Amino acid sequence: MKLGTAIAEILKREGIEILCGYPVNHLIEHAANADIRPVMVRQERIGLHMADAISRVTSGRSIGAFCMQHGPGAENAMGGVAQCYGESVPVLVLPMGYARRIANIEPNFNSSQAMKAFAKSSEPIILAHEVGNIFRRAFTKLKNGRGGPVIVEIPSDMWNEEVPEPLNYTPVLRTRYGADPVHIKEAAALLVAAKRPVIYAGQGVHYAKAWPQLRRLAERLAIPVTTSLGGKSSFPETHPLSLGSGGLAVPRAVPKFLGEADVIFGIGCSFTETNFGIAMPKGKTIIHSTLDPNHLNKDVEARIGLIGDAGLVLDALLEEIGRTVSADRDASSVAAEIAASHKEWLAKWMPKLTHNTAPLNPYRVLWDLQHTVDIENTIITHDAGSPRDQLSPFWKAVAPLSYLGWGKTTQLGYGLGLAMGAKLAKPDKLCINVWGDAAIGFTGMDFETAVRERIPIMSILLNNFSMAIELKVMPISTEKYRSTDISGDYAAMARAFGGYGERVTKPEDIIPAIKRGIAKTQEGIPVLLEFITSKETEVSRPGT
Repeated sequence: MKLGTAIAEILKREGIEILCGYPVNHLIEHAANADIRPVMVRQERIGLHMADAISRVTSGRSIGAFCMQHGPGAENAMGGVAQCYGESVPVLVLPMGYARRIANIEPNFNSSQAMKAFAKSSEPIILAHEVGNIFRRAFTKLKNGRGGPVIVEIPSDMWNEEVPEPLNYTPVLRTRYGADPVHIKEAAALLVAAKRPVIYAGQGVHYAKAWPQLRRLAERLAIPVTTSLGGKSSFPETHPLSLGSGGLAVPRAVPKFLGEADVIFGIGCSFTETNFGIAMPKGKTIIHSTLDPNHLNKDVEARIGLIGDAGLVLDALLEEIGRTVSADRDASSVAAEIAASHKEWLAKWMPKLTHNTAPLNPYRVLWDLQHTVDIENTIITHDAGSPRDQLSPFWKAVAPLSYLGWGKTTQLGYGLGLAMGAKLAKPDKLCINVWGDAAIGFTGMDFETAVRERIPIMSILLNNFSMAIELKVMPISTEKYRSTDISGDYAAMARAFGGYGERVTKPEDIIPAIKRGIAKTQEGIPVLLEFITSKETEVSRPGT
């Protein structure tokens, strides 16, 4: 069989049902012939973001895949690949490459070399009969260990190459590994004896589907739980022991309880230092459970390291703790303390959350959104900047993977592709992206992709006609040249593309517009609701 036919068959055997892409890449036709749905985007980065979300919302059980043209197509895709790398998301990236005879000749862009620095693995296909071995290595990397993008480059002169039949390929194994039992005993003893422990949960809990074990551990020892943005929704945020999630903006309870903690247990996290994550206080006893041993002592000093799958680690800890603690501890005191902190914090923010004049306050829009949708059956994500910081502290996620949080490399426009990918993988969910007028300038044309590809998402656009968070750092350029001003009628754009677009300016119209938008998505129509907001710049930072 031809190489393209063989690759498509391998993808199908591995359970890939959707191939995001942008032509020319001949794999698109081979995939379509094998009944793998091709989804064409308007720019490469969006296609990678869609593949990213497919992997995320399925805990990596369905691997997102993206293919693109050699040269400029691969060059344009670099940002999306880097985003997957920064967020540890398993995505199969299939660029075409230059013909083998010139693949290593400057200035030709060589994807397998250029992307190697921010990929889990990167390999070109040089010999057609090796295709089975190459994809066996690729999918083994994708299914095991910490996630990340995997590159398989297909030179443009190989499509007519023959692969021996019958195709020798069996879907690769998925395996897990757990922590050293000695360290499990030490960690369990520390947690049992701790006076003010806190659990910090990362997205490794999502990939391990270890949500029940996380909850059992918190309840058994009455331990408050906070999460990274990537780990948000791994623990129900309506639970009495939930502190909420932390990024650049946080609920007040998060820094309070971390600051007072004697033991911090990080599970399924990297503790990567970032402006968009929780800064761990110094001088704490830290237990660090992670899939990747390279993350131990990378950014924080760990007393105990538990290397392994979050589910296996939590199972082992629960068993060991059960030897001495046979019933759930009384959580009433710590729960009351958490509730009091939340109440005091929310009281400060309620004037913004319930702001009742125009222009709209973005916090009011998101507050009404949260209290209108069916949260348990909604998947929501944010964009970089203000949408992330205005949404993440206040949105109470209650179901696993109902919130796609992120925030290391923070590319503007990321949320649209995530929402579309989530909808492709979970068509029964209401999938929402929240973005601003800066982000839509990066990826707004791909709202047309949602219309054309029949992906009925709901986009919530917060439009303040400004790069608001830049106002403080660009006062002269703003005053003299209006450098932070941006503009557009984005609801009209959505309608022009064939979707449903509505502009909202009055507080009393927020909830009715959201309800109309939900109804339109149920009819199969992508929706863009444009809310005209104030230039709000205050966020819930530690100490506020």
